[in-house]
Amino acid sequence: MTAHQDHQDHQDHRGYRGHRGYRGHLGHLGHQDHLELPQFELGFPGPLRDRLVFAVLSGAKTATTGLLTEYERGDAPLPSAGQRSVVPDSAGRPVAVIELSGVRLVRLAEVDRAHAEAEGEGHTTVATWRAAHEAFWHGPDLRKELGEPDFAVDDDTPVVLESFRVVERLESGSVSAQDR
Repeated sequence: MTAHQDHQDHQDHRGYRGHRGYRGHLGHLGHQDHLELPQFELGFPGPLRDRLVFAVLSGAKTATTGLLTEYERGDAPLPSAGQRSVVPDSAGRPVAVIELSGVRLVRLAEVDRAHAEAEGEGHTTVATWRAAHEAFWHGPDLRKELGEPDFAVDDDTPVVLESFRVVERLESGSVSAQDR
């Protein structure tokens, strides 16, 4: 997942935050209150991100999952409860401000059904949730981003589980029901 390089102080961090995303500072927002908030990008720009952002805005998506290795590679600290971030759409426009309500570091095998359902992607079992995430994590975009063409996860892969709530909807985004 290639990060936008708007500023030199960006820290790359992506995953299947639901398909977890890049965290950088938004100096181009135009909203003074949001200038210093990190981005909370979901997946790569395109149809997947649009579906995930729509799920956040609709209230269906209140959780996401990222790979610990993405934080480690970007020398980014793990997020913490209370942290706020801006959710951008596929065009990079901010659509919402979210606040983390919980962060857990677990083995992939320890992800539970409640978390899988809270991701708001229609998964009713951990098996279907995991299959969708593995397809993303084993996909060419993430492998390219990581610089590992054979990257794979297994039961012992550390993942970061985040729960959040929308604290503000922003008017500049473009995700609509037709984008789902």
